[in-house]
Amino acid sequence: MWPDTENTEQLLTSARQGNDDAVNRLLEQHRESVRQMIDLRMDRMLKRRVDASDIVQEVMIEANRRLQKYLQDPVLPFHLWLRQMAKDRLIDAHRRHRGAARRSIDREQPIAANFTGESSLDLMAQLRDQQLTPAAEATWQELQQRFEAACNQLDPQDQEIVLMRHFEHLSNAETAIVLNLSHQATSMRYLRAMRRLRKNINDIDPDGNPS
Repeated sequence: MWPDTENTEQLLTSARQGNDDAVNRLLEQHRESVRQMIDLRMDRMLKRRVDASDIVQEVMIEANRRLQKYLQDPVLPFHLWLRQMAKDRLIDAHRRHRGAARRSIDREQPIAANFTGESSLDLMAQLRDQQLTPAAEATWQELQQRFEAACNQLDPQDQEIVLMRHFEHLSNAETAIVLNLSHQATSMRYLRAMRRLRKNINDIDPDGNPS
């Protein structure tokens, strides 16, 4: 989901040397990834009021304003620095448009409602019970329904780590940085979430109802 690290580092080096074109290319190459990260976490009510692209534009403006300070002291990999700004802007948008106190964006609605596409299908294929009948797997709609129902039974922390690892394609090391945990603790949390997700999937009938 996020742009190639080697190319990003080359652009960062050029940006440090005062190359304005490199700055523009750096931000533009990350724009779509930021949009996907935001779109995954926007609840349906907010989507009716705010275009994800508007939040992305706010992030890009802020990133451009703060970039020189980042270049002097890059405390995070660039894409993690950018996604943190994106998450902060999204929390602000939820607070403004929902009129609520600051809270985890993960609780605005089940994250799984936005889990779509090949990532969902690939993850479902990894976790599904090999004994499922062909009838139960006849359509993608049935698979998606089961997957969403299973994800919705996870607690928000487990949902978030599944999203980061399988939809944002962050490594365990990158996820550890985001969660401010050790590599080992992050790995254990991920394995726990996957065990729970596998159990949930196998316990749900083809209509998406817990057995």
